[in-house]
Amino acid sequence: MLTLEKFEEASEVVKKVTNPTKLLYSEYLSEQTGGKIYLKPENMQFTGAYKVRGAYYKISTLTEEERNRGLITASAGNHAQGVAYAAQKFGCKAIVVMPTVTPLIKVNRTKSYGAEVILHGDVYDDACAYAMKLAEEEGYTFVHPFNDLDVATGQGSITMEIIQELPTVDYILAPIGGGGLITGVSTLAKMLNPKIKVIGVEPANAASMTAALKAGEPVELDSADTIADGTAVKKVGDKNLPYVQENVDDILLVEDHELVTAFLDMVENHKMVVENSGLLSVAALKQLDLKGKKAVAILSGGNMDVITMSSIVQLGLIQRDRIFSVAVQLPDKPGELARVASIIAAAKGNVIKLEHNQFVSTNRHAAVELRITMEAFGTGHKKEILAALEKEGLKPHEIDATL
Repeated sequence: MLTLEKFEEASEVVKKVTNPTKLLYSEYLSEQTGGKIYLKPENMQFTGAYKVRGAYYKISTLTEEERNRGLITASAGNHAQGVAYAAQKFGCKAIVVMPTVTPLIKVNRTKSYGAEVILHGDVYDDACAYAMKLAEEEGYTFVHPFNDLDVATGQGSITMEIIQELPTVDYILAPIGGGGLITGVSTLAKMLNPKIKVIGVEPANAASMTAALKAGEPVELDSADTIADGTAVKKVGDKNLPYVQENVDDILLVEDHELVTAFLDMVENHKMVVENSGLLSVAALKQLDLKGKKAVAILSGGNMDVITMSSIVQLGLIQRDRIFSVAVQLPDKPGELARVASIIAAAKGNVIKLEHNQFVSTNRHAAVELRITMEAFGTGHKKEILAALEKEGLKPHEIDATL
């Protein structure tokens, strides 16, 4: 059972390993939604995510004998770092099984806390099955990343901090992977103030909690194909489901392309790096009527490798028409390239890349193709640039943008 006494205990215990993540008021998101939007920046934890809360509290409840056997867990990254860091604090061995597709930054950081890392399987569920097998064979103590009520209790310490800082909060939004975070957050929220609306958010392509609620029991999805790797869980925890059924007011689904936009918003307007799973709560804000309401979006983590980050930024700029590409056909004669460049410059476009193909036509004197990738201020400015090219008879047609 999850009890208020346990939540209070966990809230004190986790202070030993957590940074104070004070609420940040978001003027940008408040203007977008008409409400007062606050961010709970768990991406600013020492391990880069909230997971250290549940891991540390869970380990604190183990006996000395259980710790001495060594700890093993499975994780897509953030729980791995939480367990590794917490185990280091308690002076016990930690083995972490991670999917082979886990971002390198999460693997390396987990190792940096002294844990042994084993890469196995394509998704979290594969890694978890292997970790449980090793626990049985070697006698390790298994620390489940979400299907454990002590872990969920530790995660619930987030709610304690939110309500202490913002007692009049109306909505709390939290990402859902396996359900540990939403279980702890929602259960304590309803204990402290039943009027608080708790909203869970899942990736549309990994909506395992939505499927479980519909079926009345955990069901395994065929796949969990999403860029939100930290919440790519095919089957939620059976220990969490009853608490979610009782305490979560709604679950919203977010598409991957919405996370791309949210990442750009967070970088440009808040100067913060938040991983895709951590952005679920932000991306879902627009689905709610928050006018006149106070809402807290939990940013669950910020562990994103630079390569992923760069591709997300590029895709976000393309989605917002800040970068686009066109192809135009020109006569193959001197001065044509300069003419196109001057038209774009006059429309205040910024050329990023040019590709000149003389062999697009067998009659190269009649036409060569020029592919132009350029930067604009947004959709309106892009249309102005295209109109300027049209006016000069160039007949531009859009092509997939690449950098």
